[in-house]
Amino acid sequence: MGRRHPDTHPHHSKRSVVSASIIAPIREEFLRLLPARQDSHPLGCHNPRIKDAVVFDRLVVTLVSGMGYERVADKACSATTIRRRREEWIAAGVAGHLVLAALPAHDQMVGLELEDLAADGCITQAPTGGECAGRSPVDRGKQSLKRSQLTDNYGIPVVTVPTGANIRDHTLPPETLDGFAELTDQLGVPRHPALSLDAGYDSGPVYRDLTERDITHRTSKRDTKTPIHTDGRWGAERTNSWMNNFGKLRRNTERRRACTEFFLQLATATIVVRSLIRRIWYTPRWDTRPTSPRIR
Repeated sequence: MGRRHPDTHPHHSKRSVVSASIIAPIREEFLRLLPARQDSHPLGCHNPRIKDAVVFDRLVVTLVSGMGYERVADKACSATTIRRRREEWIAAGVAGHLVLAALPAHDQMVGLELEDLAADGCITQAPTGGECAGRSPVDRGKQSLKRSQLTDNYGIPVVTVPTGANIRDHTLPPETLDGFAELTDQLGVPRHPALSLDAGYDSGPVYRDLTERDITHRTSKRDTKTPIHTDGRWGAERTNSWMNNFGKLRRNTERRRACTEFFLQLATATIVVRSLIRRIWYTPRWDTRPTSPRIR
């Protein structure tokens, strides 16, 4: 058979819109989702507004490195500007809308494996305390945060709920699954998936809640050694590792829940887009593919 022309390749139309950069498409979509801003200054003589793209890049550096706003700031963008713009974007719910844009794109181009879900908790440091912090049961009572993470079978983060480290795992599924229920209509996901859980969820209230939701569960039993790769929990464990690659999530210094959720949503969108690019790269091939597999 002759070589297929690039324009007639069955996957060419999808790949042509996949960027080799992770941050560039996220930045572009984030800025597109920002609400129109009205200049209300009575004289119109205030200092020029720092571009949203500049502030967004500073927040990405904060997320990845975990550095404080003062260390990320420079002459082009002050720490005060970063905080103010972050508050504007939190109030507008832009990061949440970004996740709702990234997940359907991943589902359309690669596919989300939402018939089999996995959930797990992950404890990280929160030295400044705050609304999502609690005494850690595994780190000498230090202030820590727990993430209740729900993923698809591959490990794509679907719902992430922050709470205190002293909250028991078996109390977290209701809020986490409520968040998943909100996505069912938007993503067209199956309403009665299977869910894999570790022994921390081996509890009567958890089983009753899952039965009411008509969710089939695979739960490891307490005091029983179960290899992680045998019960479907691997996806959630891998996602926890991906999340902990972000310095801001490993050591959360935000005291307000809204700020913590903002960075969690930004991290979720980054992981989804990164997975999309990698999986598009390593599956089918196309004639105009870049010569380097490195994504930036």
